[in-house]
Amino acid sequence: MANTLVIAELSEGKVRKCTHSAINFARQVGGTFSILVIGSNARAAAVEVTGFGAAAVLTAEDAALENPIAERYAPTVAAVAAGFDVVVVTASSFGKDLAPRVAAKLGAGYASDIAAVKVDGDKLSYKRPMFAGNAYGWCEITTSKQVVSVRQSEFAAAEPSGGASAIGSVEVSAADPAASRVAFVSLEAGKSERPDLGEARVIVSGGRALKERFAEVLDPLANLLSAAVGASRAACDAGYAPAELQVGQTGRVVAPQLYVAIGISGAIQHLAGMKGSKAIVAINKDGDAPIFQVADYGLVADLFNAVPELVTELKKG
Repeated sequence: MANTLVIAELSEGKVRKCTHSAINFARQVGGTFSILVIGSNARAAAVEVTGFGAAAVLTAEDAALENPIAERYAPTVAAVAAGFDVVVVTASSFGKDLAPRVAAKLGAGYASDIAAVKVDGDKLSYKRPMFAGNAYGWCEITTSKQVVSVRQSEFAAAEPSGGASAIGSVEVSAADPAASRVAFVSLEAGKSERPDLGEARVIVSGGRALKERFAEVLDPLANLLSAAVGASRAACDAGYAPAELQVGQTGRVVAPQLYVAIGISGAIQHLAGMKGSKAIVAINKDGDAPIFQVADYGLVADLFNAVPELVTELKKG
């Protein structure tokens, strides 16, 4: 049985919910797992993850770790990981930046963006997307230590299991020399009362066909469904929606309970980011659009008429 180290991701001094997907992975691997909370507010944040059944919750706290710069974090993570068989982080921008550096320091193989894990005795196999998500393959890591990043859309958020893990502290290692050439400038994060795309149960997503009426058409429906709003790359590139709303291979990969695709043709890159959704509803005037090949429910209609009519009917209910 593997001994797994889960790297927690912090935001505004709290553990991000995406970390729960990495905890789910650790549970599926079996054996024991610990959670490393690293950052300038690590000790306070660690309390949030003591109820998930970890053997220990480790904290690495230092004022120099105020901002998640991988060159500063990686040495400490690698030092702690030396006592573990598997290191896991969620495949967020934070995880994708940190994990390869940790793997390099450990001399470990790295499997990124995994969608599933299969356990066969002491052997672990990982399911990964290939060819822009159009195919999946299984891989194995042959090094003694393994580093993986997991897709939040494929590993459901773990729920607390009760109990209270002991909280300990670890020494913060010196930063890499490269850290002196990297500076945190600022974080420009979109503020919204809507759910985060990666955590939303319902997403209403729009394509370039909406043009300048993107928000006018989508917002009433999203408000009624308490949904997050997404967009195709074409809609973002055209300036109809901000870049942080992009869903797809080069945007966010999501798997909500309900995904409503409005005016989205269904390019391969977009499908790679949302076809894992539990139920997909597509509205498009082109009956041959590829989106209908993955949709559970499809409506061939002019979206500028269909969506307002749908909103009207939902309000009646």
